[in-house]
Amino acid sequence: MDAPVKILVGLGNPGAEYENTRHNAGEDFVRLIAEQYNITLKQDTKYFGFYGKGIVNNRDIKLLIPTTFMNRSGKSIAALANFFKVEPKSILVAHDELDMEPGVARLKVGGGHGGHNGLRDTISALGNSKDFARLRLGIGHPGNAKMVSGYVLKKAPTIDRDKISEASYQAAKVLPQLMEGKWNQAMQDLHTAT
Repeated sequence: MDAPVKILVGLGNPGAEYENTRHNAGEDFVRLIAEQYNITLKQDTKYFGFYGKGIVNNRDIKLLIPTTFMNRSGKSIAALANFFKVEPKSILVAHDELDMEPGVARLKVGGGHGGHNGLRDTISALGNSKDFARLRLGIGHPGNAKMVSGYVLKKAPTIDRDKISEASYQAAKVLPQLMEGKWNQAMQDLHTAT
C-alpha cells in the first residue's frame, strides 16, 4: 500500500449527547488534526458532515466528520470521495475499536467491517470496496456482547480517555508519512509507540 492519504474521515455520532463518548474516538482524532494544522471544519450539506481542507506536509488533505449518525457514515464519505474523484485507497477512516485496549492505535489497510456499523456502511457506499485504510483507536470491550451498545455510547473514565487521547497524538505524528504514502514506516512508528 503506497497510496497517499487525500481524505481523512473521523467517525462518530452528531450532537452534544455523543461528545467525548467512546464511539466518537474517530471524530475526536479528526478534530485534533484540524486543530494541529489550523483547518477549519464547517458544516457542509453537500457532504452531509463537517468538512475542511488544508495542507499537511505540503500536500492537500480533506477532513470530514459525517453528521449522518454512525450507521449511515458511508453516505457522507461517498459524497465527498465521488465529488473529488478520490479512490477508496486514498481514504483513511479513523474509528473506535472494541477489540483493542485504550491507548492502542493501529493502522490497517482494507479488510472487513468487524461488526462496526460505520465501516459496514462505508464499504457499502463505496461500491462494496474494502480498499480504504483505517486508523483503529482502541476503546476496550465491556466483556459482554450484549453490553456493547451502551458501552460505546458512554463517556470513558478519565484514565481511559487520557489513553485514547495519547494514542490519537501518536497517530497524528505519522499523518505526514501517510500523506506521502509511506505506510510501512508509519505503521512501524505508530505500532511501536502505542
